[in-house]
Amino acid sequence: MPGTKKLVIVESPTKMKSIAAYLGDGYEVLSSVGHIRDLIEPKNLPPELKKGALGRFSVDVENGFEPYYVVSDAKKKTVSELKRALKNANELLLATDEDREGEAIAWHLLQVLQPKVPVKRMVFHEITKDAILAAKDNTRDLDTALVDAQETRRILDRIYGYEISPVLWRKVGPGLSAGRVQSAATRLVVDREKERLAFVSAGYWDLLARLAASASETEQAFDAKLVRLNGERIATGGDFDDSGALKPTVKAVTLDASAAQALTTALRAPGVKLEVTKVTSKPYRRSPAAPFTTSTLQQEAARKLRFTARQTMSVAQSLYENGYITYMRTDSPSLGQQALTAARTQAAALYGAETVPDAPRAYKGKSKNAQEAHEAIRPSGDTFRTPTSLASSLRGNDFKLYDLIWKRTVASQMKDATGSTASVTIAAGPTGTSEHPSASGALAEFGASGTVITFRGFMLAYEESKDEERNASTDATESKLPPLEEGQTLTLLELEAKGHETTPAARYTEASLVKKLEELGIGRPSTFASIISTITERGYVTPRGQSLVPNWIAFSVVRLLEEFFGDLVEYDFTAEMEDDLDRIAGGEANRLDWLTSFYFGSDKHRGLRQVIDNLGEIDPRVINSVAISDDITLRIGKYGPYLEVIDPDAAADAPPRRVNIPPELAPDELTATKARELIDAPVVTDRVIGLNPDNGKEIVAKDGRFGPYVTELAPAPAEPVAPVVVVAPVETIDPVTGEVTVAKPKRKPAAKKVAAADKPRTASIFKSMDLAAVDLETALRLLALPRVVGLDPETGTEILAQNGKFGPYLKKGIDTRSLTSEDQIFDIDLPGAIELYAQPKYGARRASSALKEFEAPDPESGKAIKIKDGRFGAYVTDGVTNATIPKSEDIEEIDFDRAVQLLADKRAKGPAAPRKKAPAKKAAAKKPAVKKAPTAAAKAATAKKAAATRAKNAAAKAALTGAPVVKKLAAKKPAVKKAASSAAESAATTTIAPKVS
Repeated sequence: MPGTKKLVIVESPTKMKSIAAYLGDGYEVLSSVGHIRDLIEPKNLPPELKKGALGRFSVDVENGFEPYYVVSDAKKKTVSELKRALKNANELLLATDEDREGEAIAWHLLQVLQPKVPVKRMVFHEITKDAILAAKDNTRDLDTALVDAQETRRILDRIYGYEISPVLWRKVGPGLSAGRVQSAATRLVVDREKERLAFVSAGYWDLLARLAASASETEQAFDAKLVRLNGERIATGGDFDDSGALKPTVKAVTLDASAAQALTTALRAPGVKLEVTKVTSKPYRRSPAAPFTTSTLQQEAARKLRFTARQTMSVAQSLYENGYITYMRTDSPSLGQQALTAARTQAAALYGAETVPDAPRAYKGKSKNAQEAHEAIRPSGDTFRTPTSLASSLRGNDFKLYDLIWKRTVASQMKDATGSTASVTIAAGPTGTSEHPSASGALAEFGASGTVITFRGFMLAYEESKDEERNASTDATESKLPPLEEGQTLTLLELEAKGHETTPAARYTEASLVKKLEELGIGRPSTFASIISTITERGYVTPRGQSLVPNWIAFSVVRLLEEFFGDLVEYDFTAEMEDDLDRIAGGEANRLDWLTSFYFGSDKHRGLRQVIDNLGEIDPRVINSVAISDDITLRIGKYGPYLEVIDPDAAADAPPRRVNIPPELAPDELTATKARELIDAPVVTDRVIGLNPDNGKEIVAKDGRFGPYVTELAPAPAEPVAPVVVVAPVETIDPVTGEVTVAKPKRKPAAKKVAAADKPRTASIFKSMDLAAVDLETALRLLALPRVVGLDPETGTEILAQNGKFGPYLKKGIDTRSLTSEDQIFDIDLPGAIELYAQPKYGARRASSALKEFEAPDPESGKAIKIKDGRFGAYVTDGVTNATIPKSEDIEEIDFDRAVQLLADKRAKGPAAPRKKAPAKKAAAKKPAVKKAPTAAAKAATAKKAAATRAKNAAAKAALTGAPVVKKLAAKKPAVKKAASSAAESAATTTIAPKVS
């Protein structure tokens, strides 16, 4: 019998607590903790399905692309709790997020729980009391079109990855992956690096003057730049192309160093006139930026707060779930009427009514696929809480991001900033006679401009940051100009010739990559953070400061994809796929027709299956090679990139020479000149440091695969001569004739006895050491490790100092203590070791081993939070829960709030599922023997025994007479086949998913 409460299911534990407080006693709110089921891994399919159509992808591509879902072991407990709660409910409200992902989670819940009570879909875009109460009164049905779109994405990503990734494993390297969005993003980063590699810098010069109305009015001095010489425009950085030449359409003169210096000398000469020839003024107006979408929030948080995209989304998720901001995954910059009123009211109250325009500002998305159903990201509620009012409840990154969102939202509803921009042209010259033709009788023109803002408007609240601009001027020529008139004579205070070089296109940062992906229509707001995290964790790119630097392995992957899967990594094709998926979400396209066209092909598109079946021969050596020059080739090998060069003086069959590439060298830095420098550098060979005085063995310094080390080598022993062993003659008697024959003795060498050679002693050098500077004394000390520090005065046990896999440490029996540096291995004495052992192993001394500590305890466990460096990387811990820090995040940027969030996310996922052990086989219980009447089988056994006795007697007789014995083999009986049985799996955990109509 149904209960009296309504069951509300959300996907987040934090969200669950917030909503439960608003709904009251008539509702029970539970969390699914994300998705409760997903596509099963093909290797985990039931045996009877592995050989069928499902076996390749866990998607039946031959029967409507039906997926095979499974509830993971980690979520079975959650599902049981939800089912138990549903038994006591009279209504089910699915309150997951209102995007595709949330709709899919709701659909999976519906499929697994199979409710017998009414089901409603409850959606909201902010977690406030008014919004939640309104949402429960305005429910809707499940949007199956959104579910179709999300499921199509999931199936598409599974097929794409499972078809193409194995090709990468075979031809490039293990552990690589391909994806419809991540591969396009990787290609963007690689293409930019190729541009930088091909870039040729151009040099140019200009002049910067410091001018004033007179020598005594220096407080109103201003800067002006040379813009024309003898009527011709002076070239600037933007006038050059990537080959270092002036663009064909540009008409400008380029100054070199000698011309610039000569012109500077000529203009400094007494008597050279400087006169204002033109003064102009025009209005200045600047409008505020639109409220945040997901992508613009990620971009601005990266520029202003130095957040990674993942970090931004994690903090935003926390702010949303705790009711501070609206839903953070949106590509619409529009604000609802409630938000417009709140922003305008707050701007008027804080900055004055004159800063607010008469009518609200409306914004429209620039994204190719803007979904206007959602609002922009803004503070929640009908009255925005100011950052100052939340200073006590929001801390760290949460406060910083909320402050950014609040400022941007309020500023978006304020007036433009206005003012005026003045521009002035100054003529200098003509100059006198000069040895350089450019400076002789020259007439130079300088230009300057300055902007004066008379009404700051939105700038009182917020100013948007900008990405780095290529070849942008770094000179401070944008400044306030003094009052000037045409014909006015000026005084030259300073004049400097400045040289410049053009710069290549800047590498993508997370902010600029998100911006580019959005411009191209690749990916969606919810995927940008995961895209960047994926290409970083796969090793395709490495963050260097704010820049994303591609690794050489990414070049091989992109080359293979471009040459053999060209359509799939085309930016337009990837964007078209997003458009198609949007049409499925809107009910304008059919999921099955689209998947069939993508995989099997159609008139418009060659299917992925056809591409895979007709790949042809892929030469891994070609794919993993990059020509640096005519004789130098870069190879991407199993252990990293290296240079290969053919020595013209070597024999024809001699292998090419290989040279390692320094790991810190970025791809765009590996020019032909740099490659030649690496090849021509002295070859690092094994260096004999000296002889060990104790045993006479050579001590050699080597640079191996795992780093530099020293080793002790004994001289190679002389090859021992094996003694000749003479085999004695052997007499043989013929049993028939009785003739005795003597076999000729054979001479054969005795088997060589190889003495077990002692393994040479080796020792890695310390990180602080230079292999080239290691002397004999240091090498002997390294080889002598572990060092005996002394005897424990209480137990008499030796205390050893040594280096290990996880760093230097002391060892006393099985008790160990970490040392703070490798140098302590040699330096620590017995009192120091005893003092170290006197400290608790996991107490106060342990705290110093943390990379970072936080003063406040974890709000859930109440224990201290620390960041430590573990075997698999840095992680956050409170002593109970450990949460790995993503590689894309900098440890120094992890603050208390982010650490708490990581721990909370880890707890929400639950403990890792333990490995299942095979059940022990039970011995079959022995049944008591039952006497039976003789059967045909018993009679056959008796006959068999008698036959064996007869055969035994015959063998004995043959032994006396010498007659051969012929043994007749009994025919084998065919084995009886046992019927195979298979257990059917529960439909609640593994299903081929039906559709909801």
